[in-house]
Amino acid sequence: MMSNSRLLWSSVTVTAALMMSACSQPAEEATDANADTAAAETTGQTIRIATEGAYPPFNYTNADGSLAGFDVDVANALCDQMQAECDIVAQDWDGIIPGLLAQKYDAVIAGMSITAERQERVDFSEPYFANTMVWLTSNDSSFDPEAIREVTLGGQRSTTPGAYLQDNYEGKDGNTVQFYDSYDNAYLDLKSGRSDAVLAEKVSANSWLADNAEGFSIVGEEIDNDDNIAIAVRKDDPLKDEFNQALSEIRSSGELARLEEANFGQ
Repeated sequence: MMSNSRLLWSSVTVTAALMMSACSQPAEEATDANADTAAAETTGQTIRIATEGAYPPFNYTNADGSLAGFDVDVANALCDQMQAECDIVAQDWDGIIPGLLAQKYDAVIAGMSITAERQERVDFSEPYFANTMVWLTSNDSSFDPEAIREVTLGGQRSTTPGAYLQDNYEGKDGNTVQFYDSYDNAYLDLKSGRSDAVLAEKVSANSWLADNAEGFSIVGEEIDNDDNIAIAVRKDDPLKDEFNQALSEIRSSGELARLEEANFGQ
């Protein structure tokens, strides 16, 4: 039978050996273990994700009611990577963050830009796309993006271009800014002549021009306002880290670039 002192010494020796073994674990193995842990946390789970369904080509609603677009493709790719089930639902833009906070769904993947105001209410993943803004106007318009005075401008409310319009043009130099609940409605007023120009994300503008190029075009230079699109989750939700891990994987594999090309072209 061991004496107490020998028993204590043996315990210390074994503990030290285990600690040394753990410390000597290769960094690559540790990283793989962390990734496996993150995947295990979502394996078999159903993640409920909201998108707008009215912002092509990021997200839109097909004639049969199904949701499609870049955001929907990214959501499905991330769920596949996380070995989780995706339940993607449509939500009007104005209520999309309130719905997240009310736990109607777990995340928002809806072409949502990271802004300081939104960061006070939700957490964001790493960006999965970067936007620029453009002016869209009719071909017979005298609208000049270098001299914006006494014109009517259109944009979607509660968006980055909408905030840009409000900060730079609303009530200034005789300009009027009209805000809409969707870009579809902003484009309708542009077509009817009730606005002189619409400020929109380049991808959205190009998507609309695909069916309206005969009478409308993009004018002026692109506006780079450091607009990064990311996934919104509730504050301190560990789902953010799981999305980040999955985003890293689909970016490294080339899947994210493939989805961009499929939805936006070159």
